[in-house]
Amino acid sequence: MATEEDFQQFEEEENRDGYKVTAKKTVDEYKNLDAEDQSLAKWKESLGLSSDVLPLEFPGDKRKVVILQIQLLINTEKEPITFDLTNEKTIKELASKRYKIKENSIYKLKIKFKVQHEIITGLRYVQNIRKAAINIDTIDDHLGSYAPNTKSKPFYEVELPESEAPSGFLARSTYSAISRFIDDDKTTHLTLRWGVEIVKK
Repeated sequence: MATEEDFQQFEEEENRDGYKVTAKKTVDEYKNLDAEDQSLAKWKESLGLSSDVLPLEFPGDKRKVVILQIQLLINTEKEPITFDLTNEKTIKELASKRYKIKENSIYKLKIKFKVQHEIITGLRYVQNIRKAAINIDTIDDHLGSYAPNTKSKPFYEVELPESEAPSGFLARSTYSAISRFIDDDKTTHLTLRWGVEIVKK
């Protein structure tokens, strides 16, 4: 299984570029910014800063990105494998499960999430994959920037690029992964441990 040290090294390498993100504003601060400026009002509306922003996922919820669900879409299967991420128990159980994928299958992840409190910039999905305690691959996919969800757009969905499952005797094995959702501020919104098993066709 991927370790915290793997991601610490990844984050240290990222920090070397010296890039700093400017201070963020809350949704209310953006709404009140030059309220009488018509062009600015249109710009804020284009960002989704309208009056129908959804309430928090639950009262007092401080999370800014709420990952609701991840689906593993596999071309050899009729139904996707769905990870319900709406509670801590489900997230913890994922670490001990291994989902079967046939060798040479084409698969991809579909992520459903909600943004609240403020605009999130540069959201990324970073995944470290291991086989038998050996790091074999790191995925770093940019998901984009998002405004808080509204009644007309209650959630976002993003599909990651397709990948092909390895094949052959040596490839048929179990793989563990640690996935993180990180933004431009280097804030980690969710850490998820899960895994798959590559099986014979």
